Amino acid sequence: MHMIKIYNSLTGDKETFVPLEEGKVRMYVCGMTVYDYCHLGHARVMVVFDVVTRYLRHLGYDVTYVRNITDIDDKIIRRANENGETIQQLTSRFISIMHDDATALGVLKPDLEPRATSSMDDIIGMIRTLIEKAYAYAGDNGDIYYDVSRFGNYGRLSGKKLEDLRAGERVAVDEAKQDPLDFVLWKAAKPGEPSWSSPWGEGRPGWHIECSAMSTRCLGAHFDIHGGGMDLKFPHHENEIAQSEAASGEPFVNYWMHNGFVNVDEEKMSKSLGNFFTVREILQSYRPEEVRFFILASHYRSPLNYSQENLDNARAGLTRLYMALRGLASGRGAVSRQACSDDFYRAMDDDFNTPEALASLFEIAKEINRNRDTDPKRAVSLAGCLRGLGSILGLLQDEPETFLRATTGAGPSTVALTDNAIEALIADRIRAREDRNWAEADRIRDELDVHGIVLEDGASGTRWRRK
Repeated sequence: MHMIKIYNSLTGDKETFVPLEEGKVRMYVCGMTVYDYCHLGHARVMVVFDVVTRYLRHLGYDVTYVRNITDIDDKIIRRANENGETIQQLTSRFISIMHDDATALGVLKPDLEPRATSSMDDIIGMIRTLIEKAYAYAGDNGDIYYDVSRFGNYGRLSGKKLEDLRAGERVAVDEAKQDPLDFVLWKAAKPGEPSWSSPWGEGRPGWHIECSAMSTRCLGAHFDIHGGGMDLKFPHHENEIAQSEAASGEPFVNYWMHNGFVNVDEEKMSKSLGNFFTVREILQSYRPEEVRFFILASHYRSPLNYSQENLDNARAGLTRLYMALRGLASGRGAVSRQACSDDFYRAMDDDFNTPEALASLFEIAKEINRNRDTDPKRAVSLAGCLRGLGSILGLLQDEPETFLRATTGAGPSTVALTDNAIEALIADRIRAREDRNWAEADRIRDELDVHGIVLEDGASGTRWRRK
């Protein structure tokens, strides 16, 4: 099987990927807490691990991809109360919106999408095991806590030490804890909040235990890859390791993958700074494929800097690739390392280096343009490679004319002219040129330019596209 290197957050090194079971990959990614619209950070997680899944499947791996939904949480309860609606009404609406955003961005559905509220038996069972093994205890407030001091490797993923964490802790607000670092597994029911029955009374789970229970139920106690945003490394993923390994007695995950933060004009994106963008807001100005290209133009572990300039660059780059495909009847058959660009595979094998993979696509586009007139058969073959490799990244699956002539974004178009009106003006321009009325021909070109229409005169006639 193919040799891939993955940067493992657990060890801090790039390691050759060897799945637990030959030919199969089991991967879990922390999904959304569904109480609001998906923002660019959520989009990055979805797109990054969609590409990981697509590439592994392209190489022949049988991938089981699990991405959970957190549908019970303090923020969810608070937002539902603010809106005067039930928790189920709130979460159902935002789950549907999340699915729509993911589909728009070309993100394939995960194989399994467990929800916290549908996993209570697994959650309660894991907490019971932790209590039996003396890794958890009941506080005098009715909550169940994980005893961090009992887990010897706590802090390994994040590189944090217990003594340093304790030194930085303020006096614990929750006096029911034995240690300020202990975290809640089960919260005793409060008036007006949803609750489930358990051996410890009515209550609901803490956030960390949800992912441990859902991942191990779907993939087993020990699986290959766990992914998520860098912000989840501590404490969420650290706590997942502690819970899961204490409960099972086995290693939890072999390879931890974390994507970098999203910045806006070089500052970290946050609601408090007012530089917070939802997927739906961005799609008012940019097409979904342009946003996907923009995300993949940065390595997944690097910061992703949101700016109009970077999105405009993504638009221009994607347009160049579609321009190379234009007019070539390329198929959508299988692609291979031998038939296509070895540089693409080298890049993807090196920790899913999508910026370098995209660079290889531009090289193929250059070759297409060099061969378009001199060796049309080779140009068509290269176009097949370009489209095929693009599909591994979830790109270049539109017909070139459809992409190049589409209006920008999902919002109101700035282009007033319809396709028929454009075609009529082009016909007028052709007649003006035949009559050697160059001034009228130039006037029509200028009018089209004002409306964002670019004309390309060639041996086969005049083609157009939108800027």
